Amino acid sequence: MTQIRHMPTQPRRPGELGVHSVDQFNFNVPDLKVAQKFYSDFGLDVRENGEGIDLYTFGHAHRWGSIGEGPSKKLSHVSLGAYAEDMEPLRKRMQREGVAQIDPPPGLESNGFWFRDPDGTLLEIRVAEKTSPNEKSVVSNPSSPAGVVGSCARSKAPFVQPRRLAHILLFTNDISRSISFYERVVGLRLSDRSGEGVAFMHGIHGSDHHMIAFAKAGGPGLHHLSWDVSSINEVGLGAMQMLDRGHTRGWGLGRHVLGSNFFHYIRDPWGSYAEYSSDIDYIPVDHDWPAADHPPHDAFYVWGPNPPTDFVHNYEVGTEAA
Repeated sequence: MTQIRHMPTQPRRPGELGVHSVDQFNFNVPDLKVAQKFYSDFGLDVRENGEGIDLYTFGHAHRWGSIGEGPSKKLSHVSLGAYAEDMEPLRKRMQREGVAQIDPPPGLESNGFWFRDPDGTLLEIRVAEKTSPNEKSVVSNPSSPAGVVGSCARSKAPFVQPRRLAHILLFTNDISRSISFYERVVGLRLSDRSGEGVAFMHGIHGSDHHMIAFAKAGGPGLHHLSWDVSSINEVGLGAMQMLDRGHTRGWGLGRHVLGSNFFHYIRDPWGSYAEYSSDIDYIPVDHDWPAADHPPHDAFYVWGPNPPTDFVHNYEVGTEAA
């Protein structure tokens, strides 16, 4: 077991217990070279680690995720970050809720504890520095003054490099059950939902509108990884960047209702997505967000093209979403 490191004081909601960040995601794919090209093209800092690859954003020291090799695309586990002083209370709460603690995967060092959610998704709560933002991310959508060219030639367009992981969306068999579990055991709070189709949850110590989201399908898996960029222009530039490199399938440009972010999704080679996201709603540490249940026809996106017919399809288990 690695030694627990005490982190500098960070913003927290007084008297409340919960994780503060999605610290890291892990999944396997059949071909690491394909994954390396996809995420390098997307604008991430992809580093080989001997047995797989790690995903960083340029200019940020945090490792957001790791990808290994396996027979098929498969979510391995998700690590959630917590403050050191919250670890034992979180462990005891997990035990009171009747959730069994299990051993970490072979070969992985951990300063935390491991368990499974009701869908069987493997989770770790670990001591980690808070990587969810402490304030709303700065957005830049400048307009050029009169008499000045506002754009550049396409050949001179900058290469888009996301700033950080924004959120992950997981598949679940039961939306209401997942909301309850992640509230009671993990300490997240519901931001918004749309019936039994989708739900969005935020961190109580200050986070974007959602750090974890859920979509209903016939089994667990990863739907998408969302990456924060600084402007709607960078969302569009990222879409062209991927198109120019042969990644032709996706959905966007558009704007979501729940979370309000501008988006463009690029389908990866295994049927899930990487999202360029900008200007998502932010929930401060001292704010009680008025969670609501929104009708599906009025909750998905404000504007944009129609999504692909298989946009919410879990290719990890091969079942159509409800």
